[in-house]
Amino acid sequence: MIDREEAIYWIHAQGRELLALMQRASRIRDEAWGRVVTYSRKVFIPLTNLCRDKCAYCTFARASHDPLAKTLAPEEVLAIARAGERAGCKEALFSLGERPELVHALARQHLARFGYERTIDYLAAMMRLVFEETELLPHPNPGALHASEWQALRPWAGSMGMMLESTSARLLEKGQAHFGCPDKTPERRLAALEAAGRLRIPFTTGILIGIGETREERVESLFAIAEMHQRYGHIQEVIIQNFRRKPDIRFRDHDEPSALEMARTLAVARLILPPEISLQAPPNLTPDAYPLYLLAGINDWGGISPVTRDHINPEAPWPAIVELAAASADAGFELRERLSVYPRYISAMWLPPHVLARARQLARSLWLLPE
Repeated sequence: MIDREEAIYWIHAQGRELLALMQRASRIRDEAWGRVVTYSRKVFIPLTNLCRDKCAYCTFARASHDPLAKTLAPEEVLAIARAGERAGCKEALFSLGERPELVHALARQHLARFGYERTIDYLAAMMRLVFEETELLPHPNPGALHASEWQALRPWAGSMGMMLESTSARLLEKGQAHFGCPDKTPERRLAALEAAGRLRIPFTTGILIGIGETREERVESLFAIAEMHQRYGHIQEVIIQNFRRKPDIRFRDHDEPSALEMARTLAVARLILPPEISLQAPPNLTPDAYPLYLLAGINDWGGISPVTRDHINPEAPWPAIVELAAASADAGFELRERLSVYPRYISAMWLPPHVLARARQLARSLWLLPE
């Protein structure tokens, strides 16, 4: 790990220095993870696309008057999960807007139809449904929750997640990415991350780059994640995700970060983060250049679905697993499947007994744990 001063120096690396940075990051990755790159075979369950936040880069959230605004019914959730199970998926990724019932009458109507008042309670019920009716491990990405809300989801989750995105309060100003987003304040996101740590929840987080933040602000966000992990040990993986333009967002004309900008940020992240944290970049968001990220220190491609599209970036299809394996092999890596919960968290310290039993069973089927 490096200190802030060194990180600020490297986040501006160019030319030969950028090459040296990537080589250094790759050495750290090789020592911790070897020449293996992993992915999680998942099915994507977009529980509701109603949200109270108005992020400038989001195409997932829909307004109440939008005919595409929707909350999945239990039978729809189960149908998606069963399709994933038939396709060999192990992870059920639940994505949803944050607290939509606080601002959308339509969200309240949807919830009332299913017998609930709060989205978080409906999420917990749907996670339980998937857990009990399939062999999948639910992994919710519900946004910035309070401790009691994380606790409500814990009985049915192998792991959970929330993107920190950025610790820059500047991005909340008018015209910036997080203007009109009460759940995106740095204090709110960090408090949610800390609450998950106190509860010993195996956790995924990360930063979003290219949304108006400076390189220095990226460094600060990464240090915030590293320091949280040093306190609680719960962060199993960090995602560096690049902004993509879409025609129906406020940032439709905003510049996208280049593949080299991503590689630079990934390499600095590998130097900042403890080496046991898995470093991930989504391959579908840079389809022509993602193998470069292996040279910048990543060891994971994240969740890949053979069944459902990326509902957060619907314009960016997942690469086929055989394609991903070939591209990884080209760079000198073996592609292996993993679970949404990493092996070191498959223990009674981190998982409830029934979830632990499911995780062990799935891990053994992938030869991730001894018989």
